[in-house]
Amino acid sequence: MLEIRTKCENCGKALPNESLEAMICSYECTFCKDCVETVLKNVCPNCGGGLEKRPIRPPKKS
Repeated sequence: MLEIRTKCENCGKALPNESLEAMICSYECTFCKDCVETVLKNVCPNCGGGLEKRPIRPPKKS
């Protein structure tokens, strides 16, 4: 199961479970879409891999 990190590791922007802005690498490093496109140029600064849209985790059912 993915570890859903809740903020961008570059700028600190909030990225809750339902965020459409969250991007991750294969190691689950997490960044916002703005940082990925403008600062990181789609390359994870931690591992050098590409970044993809993080899937949305639906809220837990009661």
